[in-house]
Amino acid sequence: MHPLGQTHALRARDVRVAFDGTEVVAGVDLELRSGEWLGLIGPNGSGKSTFLRALVRLVARTGTVELGDGREPGPTDLALMPQSPELPPGMSVVEYVLLGRTAHLGWLSLESRRDRRIATDVLRRLGLTSFAARPVTSLSGGEAQRVVIARALVQQSPVLLLDEPTSALDVGHQVDVLELVDELRRSDGLTVVAAMHDLGMAARYADRLLLLERGAPVALGPPQEVLEPGLLSRVYAHPVRVHHVDGQLVVLPQPRERHTPAVPTELRPRARDEVS
Repeated sequence: MHPLGQTHALRARDVRVAFDGTEVVAGVDLELRSGEWLGLIGPNGSGKSTFLRALVRLVARTGTVELGDGREPGPTDLALMPQSPELPPGMSVVEYVLLGRTAHLGWLSLESRRDRRIATDVLRRLGLTSFAARPVTSLSGGEAQRVVIARALVQQSPVLLLDEPTSALDVGHQVDVLELVDELRRSDGLTVVAAMHDLGMAARYADRLLLLERGAPVALGPPQEVLEPGLLSRVYAHPVRVHHVDGQLVVLPQPRERHTPAVPTELRPRARDEVS
């Protein structure tokens, strides 16, 4: 695991979000240490994405969110990688990545030489230099995910919020993307909050997991404590088993009972004494 800092990167107190009178995030309290990776888990509709959006005020919320120094986060303090980012037609990779510098620009200001230098450096570190001039709409799924991460990193925020960063990727590209994020948090001291569906992947990379159920926190702690079969079976409304494989936690649905189909009498093999 990554050695965690002693300072707090982010604090959330009683964060709540309601849509049309229905509460979808119900009182989340959280303290993130500098350099920590927190995995947000829970079934569909549990409030993971909404909580991330609430942290950056993309949705109206109540409660308090503050940085380690007590300030409310500004536009450059938190970088959000959305679950389904829009890749505009006609925009090149470098133009798209430079959008991450928008929070640093003044009204009607253009990117400076420094902004372009930052974007070029991030593209190089992510192995995307050769893609810089390509249209973003021409990228494969794995390439596009790396470009979206590049846009978030160009913002140079100390806290990186990822909403399903490996959605629609095969297992090889999933590992590539998550390893990249983990490498960057180690080298740059980033604090990561990632909503993740794959519980095994969440356990592999996160220092702690926050399990949400209908918007409310029901468990927070190390993966080996949160990924408890009884708790997961109740929250996900399906029986699951948790296995240890080569030192890693693997969460699987309980095996289905296999029923042997009935064979019509006329197709059953006849006993030897019945054979004429």
